[in-house]
Amino acid sequence: MDDNSIQQSLLADNPNVLQRKPSEGVNRFRRCRSTPSTDPLQGPPEKGSSVKAKELFKEMRPSFRLVGLLLFIYLLVGVLAFYAVMDEISGKRTNRVLDALYFCIVTMTTVGYGDLVPNNDTTKLLACAFVFMGMAVVALFVSKVADYLVEKQEVLFFKALHTNLKGGETKMLRAIETNRIKYKFYTNALLLVLSIISGTVFLWKVEKLSLVDSFYCVCATITTLGYGDKSFSSKLGRVFAVFWIITSTIIMAQFFMYLAEIYTERRQKMLANWVLTRKMTKMDLEAADLDDDRQVGAAEFVVYKLKELGKINQEEISSFLEEFEKLDVDHSGTLSPYDLTLAQSAQ
Repeated sequence: MDDNSIQQSLLADNPNVLQRKPSEGVNRFRRCRSTPSTDPLQGPPEKGSSVKAKELFKEMRPSFRLVGLLLFIYLLVGVLAFYAVMDEISGKRTNRVLDALYFCIVTMTTVGYGDLVPNNDTTKLLACAFVFMGMAVVALFVSKVADYLVEKQEVLFFKALHTNLKGGETKMLRAIETNRIKYKFYTNALLLVLSIISGTVFLWKVEKLSLVDSFYCVCATITTLGYGDKSFSSKLGRVFAVFWIITSTIIMAQFFMYLAEIYTERRQKMLANWVLTRKMTKMDLEAADLDDDRQVGAAEFVVYKLKELGKINQEEISSFLEEFEKLDVDHSGTLSPYDLTLAQSAQ
């Protein structure tokens, strides 16, 4: 009934609707290109005009080299500062430089075992300053290093799961892109298990803790709980801790981030499936009619579906239409290189 009423309404408003070729508008939108035109009338592309949004945001993010440099500077300044005030820090000592580096990392990652603690106002204020700066550095370092660790293993992990996949490397890369979050989660979970095992075995063999205490110390460390009753107390143990604490806490943080992303992606897929399978109604047709011409074209239909999926909102659609109207100088309802030339010359 809904389909018949919609069809009758469209026929009543526009009796020529059946005379139009049905594929005329659809094919026009399917032929749209994402690369700049080679039309000589359009002229050479402007600098930066072909830069994709994803690449733009990628350039805006700090590079791995910059984040690594910030971490190195933080640790260098931290070691020098805590080395100078090491006499004012109480606890079990091994080596002055190593203890300063160990204390700096335990502070930066907010583990805070308590095996080394400041015992006067100056060192306490210094520790407060370094914990805030350290959290900012870790926030940048976590995403960069964890992505590096996970993405380097992602393809190898996928190959191990799908050794007999037909279609070659192209099909494999396409499958990786489709299931990227899932495979990142699996890879990160594997790295987390390896990190827990390595830390537990080291504490058991080198620090001479029991297996239960070793596992207990590992869990307290990677969750940054840091009770402090069990920690790395030997010289070799603190050398291991310097590298293991940073790596394990980063992997743990990424594990929960990917877990949340999987949940979000699953909800988005459920929403997409609902949007794609439900039947269109007359109210949907009216809502999809952006130009109020009592007809819904292919572009309007796609925009409406994207809006239902939450990929775009009404404010963004309105701003895009306003930009279109400014560029459509001759008010023909279409854009051409001539329109762009006139619009840019007017500006």
